[in-house]
Amino acid sequence: MSISTMKAEVESVKGLKTVSHVRDFEFTMDEPKNLGGTDTGMNPVEALLSAVGGCKVIVAQSYARAHKIKLNHIKITVTGDLDTDGFTGKNPDAKVGLMNLKTHYQFDADNTEEELTAFADFIDATCPVIDTISNAPEMERKIEIL
Repeated sequence: MSISTMKAEVESVKGLKTVSHVRDFEFTMDEPKNLGGTDTGMNPVEALLSAVGGCKVIVAQSYARAHKIKLNHIKITVTGDLDTDGFTGKNPDAKVGLMNLKTHYQFDADNTEEELTAFADFIDATCPVIDTISNAPEMERKIEIL
């Protein structure tokens, strides 16, 4: 078994704006103005959708040759429906998170639809982000008062 520990440090900047630090990279998350943010970055759910799409594109690019897929280009659009009444507390019975995840694959490849469908199945089964969502990891937390 080979374990690699991933780490992200996220801190508040002002209001709802946050900055995420990962390795030597950083990105801003925020909420749209109509939700109380300053709209200077994607919100965390949009970041999750981006992570799903990014992971699937990387899996596709990494494994195309091994699956005999002549992949010229790939575009993946990931959408999800969110009932904001759950998060805001307006409806205590509403789900707080996404109700679904939908992936739209657009392949520019010299392969049949059957081959690309099988490849999309492989991508879905091999994407670590999808596995993490589908098979929830053990959760731990630690609270530190500064």
